[in-house]
Amino acid sequence: MNEHEVYKKVKEFKRKYPRTVAWRLKKNSKVVEMHLNPGEKVLYAFCGQKNNNPLDIITTCVVALTNKRLVIGQKRVVFGYFYYSITPDLYNDLQIRNGLIWGNVVIDTVKEEVFLSNIDPDGLIEIETVISEFMMNEKRKYHIHENQNNLN
Repeated sequence: MNEHEVYKKVKEFKRKYPRTVAWRLKKNSKVVEMHLNPGEKVLYAFCGQKNNNPLDIITTCVVALTNKRLVIGQKRVVFGYFYYSITPDLYNDLQIRNGLIWGNVVIDTVKEEVFLSNIDPDGLIEIETVISEFMMNEKRKYHIHENQNNLN
């Protein structure tokens, strides 16, 4: 894996969509990079606030789509970090909410909903397209594999 691969992709997203509110991108990217498995490649990355409150701007996280799953890394301000992994089999749906100033992404999983807020509205379509296409393709693979196992 290329070191700082996640950070480069997040910086690219932030450059394209500068109204996204995000801080400490390098530290948040390192959390994701620490947890990437061998052979896992980062396909896409973006940033936002991991909450459902547009006034809370201190919960920045980095979201990376790899060739195997969706991962979210969030470095805590003082010590430690939070890390979340969403595999295609746990993924249910994705919602986009476009507001007056910022947009939100809601990722619905089997266990919970993950809220990402304060994202530049111009970037919402790109995020939805990339994540939805990947997850639909991966779910198809799971269903084909599952059906083959049921036939045996």
